[in-house]
Amino acid sequence: MDGGGRLDQPLMRSRLAAGERVGAPIDEPRQTRARRDRGRVRIRLPVWLRSELQPRLPAWVSDAWRRCGRWAAKIVRLPPPRGVGIAASVLLLASALGYGVVKGQHLPALIDWAKNARDAAANSLGFRIAEVSLSGEKEVSREEILTTAGVTGRASLLFLDAVAARTRLLENPWITDAAVLKLYPDRLQITITERHAFALWQKNGRVSVIAADGTVLEPFVERRYLGLPFVVGKGAQRRARGFLDILDLYSDIASRVRASVLVAQRRWDLLLTNGIDVELPENNPAAALGRLVALDREKKLLSRDITIVDLRLPDRVTVRLSDAAAQAREESLKNSKKKKGGDA
Repeated sequence: MDGGGRLDQPLMRSRLAAGERVGAPIDEPRQTRARRDRGRVRIRLPVWLRSELQPRLPAWVSDAWRRCGRWAAKIVRLPPPRGVGIAASVLLLASALGYGVVKGQHLPALIDWAKNARDAAANSLGFRIAEVSLSGEKEVSREEILTTAGVTGRASLLFLDAVAARTRLLENPWITDAAVLKLYPDRLQITITERHAFALWQKNGRVSVIAADGTVLEPFVERRYLGLPFVVGKGAQRRARGFLDILDLYSDIASRVRASVLVAQRRWDLLLTNGIDVELPENNPAAALGRLVALDREKKLLSRDITIVDLRLPDRVTVRLSDAAAQAREESLKNSKKKKGGDA
């Protein structure tokens, strides 16, 4: 009270201060309310958008909106879990190290180091590969097989991937099948099945050694392969086995063949050692070879001075004389005509 007996402050406030919350206690200081409301998250839409949506939004949408606001406020007020700062620091450091490894192209070296450390730990526990049993190799050396399979002096049996080792072995063109078996604690068994050299194949002037299934085994020819059948042309490597099996049935012809040429990937020509070119039909070449054998036995066809034997038509055989034979035949015909004229 003042000196005149009057109250210094009214018992009731005449009006709410601007910005004060409705229903708040009268004696609650404004700063206390501000600190309490500081953690609240209020989602406010622009005035123009609220004026557009408010008349149209149903009650359940407004209620859901308010609930979302309350949930967001509770989440913001939650204290951070313990150790978040340490985890974030470790993550940042790991990211920086990873970026440096990738950018500096050190990733392969890091992977090799990790594999060696892993194998060293396994070897110390008794999983070192002490014995390797290898069978089936002939064309591929033992060293090449072990290197391809990933078997080294530091490799451990525990971490050797048998499936991956088999896959790498099958990438060798000589190997058609492989089996890798781990026998714990320290034995490894590898069994391979090899392809065999079947023929020589020439394409675009390059000669390769091929298997019976057409796989190119070697891009060059060693001296030991010079006696193999010789096939020429695009696609001949895939069709060689079927045709050469037919040709082997006629040994009299097969022994004279220098090369088998696939023409337009449709039919075969035979180049004989005496220079004669035998043209076979697209369909049923076996029947044409049978006719050729019969003609050679009866009339010594392949011993004559000819260059081409055309067997493409089933009802006839056409031959082409060599230039010398054609000229001799022409002179012989002229002489025979002169003799007939003189006799007349």
